[in-house]
Amino acid sequence: QVQLVESGGGLVQPGGSLRLSCAASGIIFSTYAMGWYRQAPGKQRELVAVITTSSDTNYLDSVKGRFTISEDNAKNTVYLQMNSLKPEDTAVYYCNIVPPGRAYWGQGTQVTVSS
Repeated sequence: QVQLVESGGGLVQPGGSLRLSCAASGIIFSTYAMGWYRQAPGKQRELVAVITTSSDTNYLDSVKGRFTISEDNAKNTVYLQMNSLKPEDTAVYYCNIVPPGRAYWGQGTQVTVSS
């Protein structure tokens, strides 16, 4: 059974940083592209960052240069380093495979950027 558990969210001021973690069980990261998604209130969930099986990365245009996705295959954990945070980054952040597995969604971690 696949379980993805996100952590690391919180309240941060604009310009601040957070590092999100996603610990996985029941899945081997090295065999899947992994992604971080987010859903803001009243908006559809969107894919923010992807890391492929060959460790290539891709980002949503609005986070390029500010967010960095990485993974530790030995720990089966994927990370999202978020710098220069903006209020529009406020959302619940989730990890999942890419494309997403419907049954794999966790509870996410709330990121709130506000002064």
